[in-house]
Amino acid sequence: MEEQKFQMDFAGRPLVIEVGKLAKQASGAALVRYGDTAVFVTATGSKEAREDADFFPLTVDYEEKMYSVGKIPGGFIKREGKPPESATLFARLIDRPIRPLFPKTYRHDVHVVAYDFCVDHDNAPEIAAMIGASVSLCMSHIPFAGPIAGVRVGRVDGQFIINPTVAQSEQSDMDIVVAGTKDAILMVEGGAHEVPEEQVLDAIMFAHEEIKKVVEFQLGFLDKISVPKQEFVEKEPPADIVEAVHAYGEEAMKTAIFTADKVEREEKMDAVEADIYEHFADIYPDNADDVAEVTQKMIKEIVRHMIAVDKIRPDGRRVDEVRPVSCEVGLFARTHGTGLFTRGQTQIMSFCTLAPLSECQHIDGVGLETDRRYMHHYNFPSFCVGETKSSRGPGRREIGHGKLAERALTQVMPSEEEFPYAIRVVSEV
Repeated sequence: MEEQKFQMDFAGRPLVIEVGKLAKQASGAALVRYGDTAVFVTATGSKEAREDADFFPLTVDYEEKMYSVGKIPGGFIKREGKPPESATLFARLIDRPIRPLFPKTYRHDVHVVAYDFCVDHDNAPEIAAMIGASVSLCMSHIPFAGPIAGVRVGRVDGQFIINPTVAQSEQSDMDIVVAGTKDAILMVEGGAHEVPEEQVLDAIMFAHEEIKKVVEFQLGFLDKISVPKQEFVEKEPPADIVEAVHAYGEEAMKTAIFTADKVEREEKMDAVEADIYEHFADIYPDNADDVAEVTQKMIKEIVRHMIAVDKIRPDGRRVDEVRPVSCEVGLFARTHGTGLFTRGQTQIMSFCTLAPLSECQHIDGVGLETDRRYMHHYNFPSFCVGETKSSRGPGRREIGHGKLAERALTQVMPSEEEFPYAIRVVSEV
């Protein structure tokens, strides 16, 4: 592909997308410039599907490069190591809006990688990376129902601002990232200083208008740079298997699902599933995967119908009724603060620790944040769901959930002047 460049005005600043110059062996690659920010994004897809995979193997990596802000990494090794929390959060930010747009039964490995080559903090690199991922996937052979775009929304003096600068963000009472296609919203993430719900909804709709412009911009040049898409037909189980599984197991599964106690319900459902698989093992010996897929889809349909149509949950609760909630504090003598929150069978034991401000977390990254006074860490061990996996440190999901809690609680945290302490909360599930 020859080098090509496309440009639009994006919230008052130039958005430039360059293709055909770098990473010619990737399935798709784009260098996205937004102001002085430059993010390089590639998308690569395997030619063959994974055998026996029952999930879509998509991986998104965002790699922060210290050279992008003119820094040398700290520590003795002096090179980038384990991705910082911010890179993990940016990767999740890109993953969520693109994941629903692949075929449901697609089982080819897809890897999206974003490098921040140059970071201008007034022009968010994660937004540029999201747009770069969209372009890279759309121009590749990988079946992807894009394009998408994302924007960051702030509000200063009651006025919404798309992709606010650092100075504007300091005055803003909301910080929300919205991603979507030209037709619909795919993802919303962010926080606000106790902004009314209807105003947050207005911000989302305001963002979607800008998203439509960026999607139309991509549609204007994608035909010129895209290669033919890989032929892929969604796999659907044979109609006779669908009918047979429903006829044999639907009523028994309904009875099993409508059980108040969660443990008992799961035991009954497992028993019905096992009976279905055993019953059809000889009838459809070569279609075990189809029987399993139909069974799982049938379970979802039953639960959805109970909630959406019958207005009752499997455990007997109404749609507006929460599980019993209890809260306890002060459970241990020598921790600074403890709280046990229980809702149904979900329990979170949180521990709060106070320390001098010298114990703040020091951030060695490309962002403007150099110290973090409030830290919220979330741990999800396997035993909490009755599984036996070994613990190997926090995963992406745990980092993301901890950040969600942190983002909410910092909105109501006393200022450093009022409460001069470093604060760490650990939530054990």
